[in-house]
Parts: sequence; structure tokens; C-alpha cells
Amino acid sequence: MKVALYGRAIAQNELQNFKHLLEILQKFTIEAIIYDGLQNYLEQTFQYHTTLTTYQLQDQLKGKADVLISIGGDGTILDAVAFIKDSGIPIIGINFGRMGFLAATSNDDIENAIQALVNKTYSVVKRELVEVSCDKPLFGNTNFGLNEFTLQRKNSSSMISIDVWVNGEHLNTYWADGLIVSTPTGSTGYSLSCGGPIVYPESQSFILTPVAPHNLNVRPMIVPNNVELTFEVSGRENRFLATIDTRVQNIDSSYKIHLRKAPFTIELILLDNKTFINALRTKLLWGLDKRN
Repeated sequence: MKVALYGRAIAQNELQNFKHLLEILQKFTIEAIIYDGLQNYLEQTFQYHTTLTTYQLQDQLKGKADVLISIGGDGTILDAVAFIKDSGIPIIGINFGRMGFLAATSNDDIENAIQALVNKTYSVVKRELVEVSCDKPLFGNTNFGLNEFTLQRKNSSSMISIDVWVNGEHLNTYWADGLIVSTPTGSTGYSLSCGGPIVYPESQSFILTPVAPHNLNVRPMIVPNNVELTFEVSGRENRFLATIDTRVQNIDSSYKIHLRKAPFTIELILLDNKTFINALRTKLLWGLDKRN
């Protein structure tokens, strides 16, 4: 088996867990390659060097890895998706972060996770993504995201105006600090913190969640993901932010942005006891209040 290791940074108190991961991979004679950026971070921050082969670009993973191990939190997995793209390499997340809806494998469970990879005693779930296009350059060849696309104000405390069309029919003009278009996977992220609903991952939908809307009758809305959404944004200032997952780009009111379901999916590896419902109950502490 061949695995790719991806991470952005590792905290001092997690370095020992990272070393333990490498020891477990060696124990099971698993060939590993490591992201060049993570290797450089380890060397510069901790003077820790590995002898693993490195990679830099998504194209370097094709045919060289059976699985990608994401080392960090959910944000690290979102970054890893840009490397995986449509290659079909499944991702498993080891949680060196905080909440960990996607990176559901804990530090204490590293050996069991690697054992499951070797024995193939795991399940794979497919997650749909958003993809944006525009008549101007926008996000280059990483114009897709697993969690969400957003439009937000910049350099101003004033609200912005976001016009939205669904298959060419005008839906609404959102007066707000911003607008989130989330996948079901991303429904437990930024959208949830802004009052959006939790949506089951296999639901084929987009969730439109306004950020601090001016009109209190404007609520989050779920639409099927076989539609095309179109956006135009304006405001007192002519600079705004567009984001896909962890990537950010400056735009202005001349951008007309289209969003649809991406033509490929991402595969996430789940251990047998790591279901979506289990994650909800664990991460959101459901059931701990004995009055229920």
C-alpha cells in the first residue's frame, strides 16, 4: 500500500503523535510520501527531518498513492481536496485540530486506523462539491470546494447587496454581510454557525445561508443541487471577498459568478464506528444533558 501524507502545520504537542504515525506506517511496511510544504515546516520549526519522498502538486499523486492521510483538522482536509481533485484517491483525516467533523480519527486511534487501511475494514462515502465559473479569472484550476462558496463584504462595515438567480430566475436580493452556499458536507461548518440547518451528507442539495441579513424574514433556504445559481454583488465599496473553502479572492461588482455541482466527487474513508450520526452526537454533545 502507498499513502500520501498531507498537512499544513503541526503543533509542538502533536509532534510526538506525528512521529508515532510514521512508526505505525513503518510497522505495517506502508510506503509513504509527504507533502513538501509539511516537510519544510517540520525541518524549519522542529529541525525534524524525514527520509520520505516528497510531492508538491496534485498531478504528482496520480498513480503514486492509494490513500491520502490528512494530518490536522477539517480545514486541512479542505486543503487536501485541492490536491486530490478528480483523481479518485480517498482521504482519511487524523484529527490534530479541534472539532473534527471530517477529520474524525483521533490521535489515540492512529494504529487502529492504519490497521483498518491495511485490512480494508472501512467504508468509503462519496461527497459532492460546488464548482464556480466566471467570465473573469476566479480561483484558477481550484474552482471547486467540499464545504462552501461564500460572498462577503470587505473593508467596510456597510452591508452588501447580493442578487441571486436560480436557473435564470431571480430568487432574491440579499442585503447582508455575506451569503454562504454550502454543500450538505459543509452544513456543519460556517453555515451552521450562521443559523443554517444540519443536512444529511447524502442529500443532493445546496444550502443558501445569509450572514447577518438586514431583513429578518430572510431565512436559510435549501435548493436541489441540479440547478445553476448565479450571483452579482454590489455595495458602497466596490471590493468584496469570494471564498471557496479555505481559498480567498478579491472581486468587484463586475463579476458575474455561476455555481453548480462539480462533475466529480471526493471519497472520504470512515472507520466502522465513525458514522455521520455518531459524529453529530459526539461533536455537538447530543444526549449528554440527562434531562433529555
